[in-house]
Amino acid sequence: MAKSLSRHLTGARRTESGNRNLGYVLAFVAGAINAGGFLAVQQYTSHMTGIVSEMADLIAVGQYRIALFGLVCLVTFISGAACTALLVNYARSRQLQSEYAIPLLLEASLLMAFGILGSQIAEVQGVFVTITILLLCFVMGLQNAVITKISGAVIRTTHITGIATDLGIDVGRWLFRKAAKGTTFAPTPQRMPMLAILLISFFVGGLTGAVGFQALGYAATLPLAAALIATAITPVFDDVKERKKR
Repeated sequence: MAKSLSRHLTGARRTESGNRNLGYVLAFVAGAINAGGFLAVQQYTSHMTGIVSEMADLIAVGQYRIALFGLVCLVTFISGAACTALLVNYARSRQLQSEYAIPLLLEASLLMAFGILGSQIAEVQGVFVTITILLLCFVMGLQNAVITKISGAVIRTTHITGIATDLGIDVGRWLFRKAAKGTTFAPTPQRMPMLAILLISFFVGGLTGAVGFQALGYAATLPLAAALIATAITPVFDDVKERKKR
C-alpha cells in the first residue's frame, strides 16, 4: 500500500490525481518550512515577489549591501529550480522512474541536515542566519520546480498569490455561469476544489511548522524530511532493482 502510494505520488507515470495529491503534500511542506523558517530567521523564504520589492526599496534608500543579499536570495531560489530541472532531465534521459523523486530526496536531505545541525551552529548568529535563509530559498526553488514540471505549471506549492488568483478567477467563472444560464463557459472540473485544498494545505502546514518550531526548534524539520522520503523513496528503489536486473 505504501509503495503504491509513493509511486502514485512521485513515479514517472503521471495522473491528474497523482499530481493533485503530490501538490497537497508539497503545499503542506512549503507552508511548514516558510512559517517555521520565519520564526528561525525572521524572513519568509518562498516569497520572491516580496524579496524583489524589498530590494527596490532598499536601493531607493541607499541600503545597497542588504539589497545585494536579497539578490543572492533570488539567485539561490532560481538555482534550486535549475537544480530540479537538471536532475529531472538527467533522470529522464536515463529513463529512470525516479525523475521526480530525486529532487524531493535532495530536499529531504537538506532539511534533515538543517534539523540535525541547526541547534549546533545556531550560536554563530550571523553565519547561521545567512546559511539558513539561503538554504531555505534553495529548497523552495527546488520544490516549486518539481511540481511545476510535473503539472505543466498548473500547480504551485510555495506561494499563495497565484493559487488565490486562480481561485478567484474560477469563482468568477462559476458566478458568471450561474448568472448567464445556458453558457458553456465554466471552470475546469475539480480545479476549484484543488485550488482551495492547496490553499488550506499551505495554511495548515504553516500552522504546523510554527507550532513545531516553537516546541522542537530546528528538529521540527525532521518530520517534514521523513514525509518527503516516504513520498519519494519507492521510485528510487524501483530504479535500483531494475539496474540490478541488467
